[in-house]
Amino acid sequence: MPLVPTGELIARARSADGAVAAFNVITLEHAEAIAAGAERVGRPAILQISENAVKFHGGDLCAVAAASAAVARASTAPLGLHLDHVVSPELLRGAHTEGFSSVMFDASKLSYGDNVKATADAVRWGHERGIWVEAELGEVGGKDGEPPLDAHAPGVRTDPAEAAAYIADTGVDALAVAVGSSHAMTERTAALDHALITALRDAVPVPLVLHGSSGVPDDELRAAIAAGMTKINVGTALNTAFTGAVRAFLADHPETVDPRKYLAPAREAMTGTVAHFLTVISP
Repeated sequence: MPLVPTGELIARARSADGAVAAFNVITLEHAEAIAAGAERVGRPAILQISENAVKFHGGDLCAVAAASAAVARASTAPLGLHLDHVVSPELLRGAHTEGFSSVMFDASKLSYGDNVKATADAVRWGHERGIWVEAELGEVGGKDGEPPLDAHAPGVRTDPAEAAAYIADTGVDALAVAVGSSHAMTERTAALDHALITALRDAVPVPLVLHGSSGVPDDELRAAIAAGMTKINVGTALNTAFTGAVRAFLADHPETVDPRKYLAPAREAMTGTVAHFLTVISP
């Protein structure tokens, strides 16, 4: 099946008052598991590749993007391809070259004014090439080895009025907001601010994105979608399933040297995780 533009998947979900899940790709097995999980439950999904994943592959966006796109095109599920958490202007430009329909440009570490300027420039560049652009406002935390952020700390969460002004000044197509989740959580204990999600939904004209969803319990995810979240990002949960399966296999078969022996159950564990999240996010 041809790749489906991210903006189209988001628009479909939003028109149905639902959400679409976006899963992080690190290895080929991640991409295969996302496609297999989506096929298993008959749901659409987005394969997203972060700047950190590109760095892991030696800075070569072409190889990991081509592999992910090939897996997606071979699938019977509706799948999109998204470039996530891009800081580098050079990598941003690669999104167009490598066939991505969308990109999350991450200027959240900058001051508010610098964030607006950099993001507006990225949006202009992307829109000239038909690329849907997501950005982040607030502090989700937990990226690049940082400890998970205290999501209840003063000034961390996204302010609705500031979000409305930010969107007006940048022209972004979607906004990732800080509402109580954090990247890299390995336990699903996050408590979201659903009243804030509703206020943000009412304040801004674009879809809202939840980063750090691996740490959010199922009921909290359902409530977040009902309150206004449209794109749900999942990464660490796949890695937890992958690594757990590898550890279990090697503990039982310590003599194994053929990686296919333990990558197969690792891929299957991720497939099950993808299928579970998809049934929660888009029942």
